[in-house]
Amino acid sequence: LYARRQRAEGVAYQVDNDLMEQLEASFPYEETPDQRRAIEAVKEDLETPRPMDRLVCGDVGFGKTEVAVRAALAVAVEGKQTLVLAPTTILAQQHWNTFRERYRDLPVRVEVVSRFRKPSEVKAVLREFTDGKVDVLIGTHRVLSRDVVPKTLGLVVVDEEHRFGVAQKELLRQLRLEVDVLALTATPIPRTLHMSLAGLRDISVIETPPVGRRAIRTHVGEYDEELVQLALVREHAREGQAFYLHNRVDTIEEAAEKLRQLLPDLRFLVVHGQMRERELEEHMLSFLAGDADVLVSTTIIESGLDIPQANTLIVERADALG
Repeated sequence: LYARRQRAEGVAYQVDNDLMEQLEASFPYEETPDQRRAIEAVKEDLETPRPMDRLVCGDVGFGKTEVAVRAALAVAVEGKQTLVLAPTTILAQQHWNTFRERYRDLPVRVEVVSRFRKPSEVKAVLREFTDGKVDVLIGTHRVLSRDVVPKTLGLVVVDEEHRFGVAQKELLRQLRLEVDVLALTATPIPRTLHMSLAGLRDISVIETPPVGRRAIRTHVGEYDEELVQLALVREHAREGQAFYLHNRVDTIEEAAEKLRQLLPDLRFLVVHGQMRERELEEHMLSFLAGDADVLVSTTIIESGLDIPQANTLIVERADALG
């Protein structure tokens, strides 16, 4: 499949145009050197007729999504469609908000299929995607179903691809030998890295942190109630949010109750993997919206969500984690 991709005739896109200039000018941040390099590499990939298969690695909040936003615009200008695949519904929502925000003044239509939308809405969106009226469709692996038929697919963006099964990923590649594929990840898995190092895929790494991002301070020590109290109060005082990681589902409620007694002024929310998915998502979304100060959680929080106002993470019994 990979050898055939190399020989396949893809589409050579004209990347530099007025709309792209407008999009780049409206980027509210200063691009970091690595981010700029990744964007240039993706543009070069799109300009060559060979189908792109690039992996962009970088931490949460380092600007991987912007690389995809620009690639999708380059594809949309030529009348082709983009499919953006995210591992969780919340992440799909987050991408939808980002893409809509970035394309606000541009004639690009972005839609999302997720469980948060009524089935009738989803049907309508899919119909318009088939008719070519939707330029960018975002969703979970639901968008790999048979009823999702693009009119002219140009680009597939896969976020956190280690969360998808191998079969799903290969299905993506076989969808079209001519389609450009852009994978974004904060934690590349060995199989993916091996493919990149073996030259089957191109790789861009975004290592420079965004401007203003300070170095992370890490403290390791015995459990100290006063320290926990201090850390959470301090985070609250600067209007930030905190994570409290307690990795045992059966005792997580007790842990949260203890914290509530310790800090009666703070608002706590609990999330763990055995909750019903809808409930879990509601809690995560309300934390994202700032309705709680501390999220007491199991390791389920490592799902690539960008929560810029959360700056403190307390890990209880770190020795028990991998």
